[in-house]
Amino acid sequence: MTCDNGYSPRLIALEVTRTCYMHCRHCRAGATNERYNDEFSSEEIFKVLDNIASFAEPIIILTGGEPMLRGDIYDIASYGTQHGLTMVMAPCGFLITNETIEKMKKAGIKRISLSLDGARRETHDNFRQVKGSFDGVLKAADLAGRGGLEFQINTTVHRQNMDELPKILELAVGLGAKAFHPFLLVPTGRAKNLVDQEISPEEYEQILNWIYEQRETVPIHFKPTCAPHYYRVCIQRERERKETASHSLHRFDRMSKGCMGGQSFAFISHTGKVYICGFLEKEAGDLRDEDYDFRKIWDSSPLFLNIRDIDHYGGKCGYCEYRQVCGGCRARAYALTGDCLAEEPFCVYTPNIPVQDREAKHGK
Repeated sequence: MTCDNGYSPRLIALEVTRTCYMHCRHCRAGATNERYNDEFSSEEIFKVLDNIASFAEPIIILTGGEPMLRGDIYDIASYGTQHGLTMVMAPCGFLITNETIEKMKKAGIKRISLSLDGARRETHDNFRQVKGSFDGVLKAADLAGRGGLEFQINTTVHRQNMDELPKILELAVGLGAKAFHPFLLVPTGRAKNLVDQEISPEEYEQILNWIYEQRETVPIHFKPTCAPHYYRVCIQRERERKETASHSLHRFDRMSKGCMGGQSFAFISHTGKVYICGFLEKEAGDLRDEDYDFRKIWDSSPLFLNIRDIDHYGGKCGYCEYRQVCGGCRARAYALTGDCLAEEPFCVYTPNIPVQDREAKHGK
């Protein structure tokens, strides 16, 4: 399906609960092991899924908190599956058993994501602040593999684990993961206290180039998330391999693009607030106020419309020749400047655009 405005949601994260027994240092939600008031009921979630399925066919990520703490989680997954939506889940790992694996499969869950934030027990457990969480992830991966449920490994990259990335990749392959997605830390939620753990722009660039170099050598899908300038790096590296600029641009634009927030991705909170992503703390709309009409928010929210107007981004992001495939991280820009349309603060690239053209684009 294609929306009338040309923007269709391909991926929607649905935070079914904020309750969680973990206390991860980077948690965007600041989740705790307590009951949160006013969370969406089953019926409200069903209404939202009905609306989404009426105009799009995105992947729905059931996330949290710990989504498995909701007693109706399998009913929610089944409902989405029955309405033609691809349902996946992001559990923490501890609650994964042979029985829950079978329940997920029966409910139509196609894949789960498991977070592994270190190649060593000490690194991961320190970041997650729960002893035994590393072993819990390894056990969950083993059970999923044996039970025939696809899983991917996600890693939040920060200063304490960046040197372990090659080993984490090796571990993900050895565990039988279908994909490995490193997430570049965005200082929001509890991670606001981890600004000193964010890697430098130069290290960011080095990691993206390393990922590019590994992508054809590993047997699983491997790409970063919250790292939109990876696609600029890909095009630059392809050019170095004597491919034409137009061929490279077409190839990687078809594969994906940089920041998907508000363009093909959205985040729905546990109380029905809609955001362009879970890391940008700026509300685009409230589903309860809009009678659970997600499409109305998707099509008409001023925030979504502004995010899609890439040419009017601030600074070099507004005139960079890679803006259509990158766009910069809007959440990182907002976290560090207070303006979600501002220039990506962690990009080292200087656009190859004449000064007069830059001034003309920005009306200077």
